[in-house]
Amino acid sequence: MNVLVTGGAGFIGSNLCEHLLREGHTVKCLDNFATGHIENLIPLINQYPDRFTLIVGDIRNLADCRRAVEGCQYVLHEAALGSVPRSINDPITTNDVNIGGFLNMLVAARDAGVKRFIFAASSSTYGDSASLPKVEDVIGRPLSPYAITKYVDELYADVFARTYGTEYIGLRYFNVFGRRQDPNGAYAAVIPLFVKKFMAHEAPNINGDGEYSRDFTYIDNVIQMNMLALTTENPEAVNQIYNTAFGDRTTLNQLVGYLREFLGEKDPAIKAIEPTHGPNRAGDIPHSLASIDKARRLLGYDPKYSMRDGLREAVDWYWENL
Repeated sequence: MNVLVTGGAGFIGSNLCEHLLREGHTVKCLDNFATGHIENLIPLINQYPDRFTLIVGDIRNLADCRRAVEGCQYVLHEAALGSVPRSINDPITTNDVNIGGFLNMLVAARDAGVKRFIFAASSSTYGDSASLPKVEDVIGRPLSPYAITKYVDELYADVFARTYGTEYIGLRYFNVFGRRQDPNGAYAAVIPLFVKKFMAHEAPNINGDGEYSRDFTYIDNVIQMNMLALTTENPEAVNQIYNTAFGDRTTLNQLVGYLREFLGEKDPAIKAIEPTHGPNRAGDIPHSLASIDKARRLLGYDPKYSMRDGLREAVDWYWENL
């Protein structure tokens, strides 16, 4: 397969690039390095010079999108500005990248005759819906600019399928974590941020009382879902949105307990570090838990890593690389 991965220098994108190349596919990466890192790609550039192409460009530029998608059969669209707090602080840029850039990629893929457009959607789309587990066709009102952008992407994909015959699959990611997730920066995700704090013998700060819960999803489960979305030949499986998760939830207090356990095996002093607590964060939902029944039924999804198993793998990676 010839596959374009947008945002391929980022956490999820670089893992997808690496997996595709290991499987023998030809991969292009489009990234502007706004949040991604060239260090994630240098091993791929060196190891696969004949099958890996890096295009430095911006999805907000239609010409860059057209250049990147040329000759590709499939698109894995991972490029976006993540983070609910970032979108609250700067809704205009989040909108420009996540909606304007998404539309550019849809147009470029349509015009290039791409076979299938797979994109990163988000569990934030469920908004204020209180029902658990989250089922794909039951959503609430968005609680942040970021959530609005990711829902609009789903609507655009559906319109393109019905209007132009574009084939798409949207994957609503639930709190993905794992190797190469960046612990630095103002909008670092909770797991790498807490790992970095513990390794520095600093107390991590929990927003709220720690009883908010998330369906933390290890990166290898996400890779599996993307590969199933790329390769499915089930006609009922395309032009659909899927939860991409493990299907279990973990509180922040439980997360801290696991991290103290796993990191404490490497450095016993970490076991004694107690977290601090601050106010709940604007735009956050209390609980998130995915139903993965639809993905199991239509795509054959079978996640291999529980949150705990994945976290142990992630901790090992951070210990070696931070």
